[in-house]
Amino acid sequence: MTAIKESSTIQENKQTAFKECPVTYVMEKIGGYWKPIILFHLLSGSKRYSELKKAVPAITEKVLIQHLKQLEADNLILREAKPVVPPYVTYSLTVAGSRLKPILYSMAVWAIEQSGTDSRIYYKNLDEFPGKILHPDTVA
Repeated sequence: MTAIKESSTIQENKQTAFKECPVTYVMEKIGGYWKPIILFHLLSGSKRYSELKKAVPAITEKVLIQHLKQLEADNLILREAKPVVPPYVTYSLTVAGSRLKPILYSMAVWAIEQSGTDSRIYYKNLDEFPGKILHPDTVA
């Protein structure tokens, strides 16, 4: 990845934003379109790369690989290479990643509440939410 110039104006602005609003930190780690979706699919347990690719078919391989590397660098997911023939890689949530479950659940609840009768929203059954959750404040 590209080295970050720590003394840049953008980095100084980010540090100020981190001090003013903790949501900025969260968005730095899981922000964007694909990261929450990847984390959502890992809530139900570890997945091989190919399973993630099938679960999120619209994502390009390049973007999926980039985001997996970023999530791993941010200690939200664990990458484990299996030394078998043929070799494969699995991804799972770390403890820190698992602690995002209530946030992702709250996002799902909000989406369902906001969708109303919008037929474009397909995932409406919270009983099937990955990793079963009893209450948004509980981490299983």
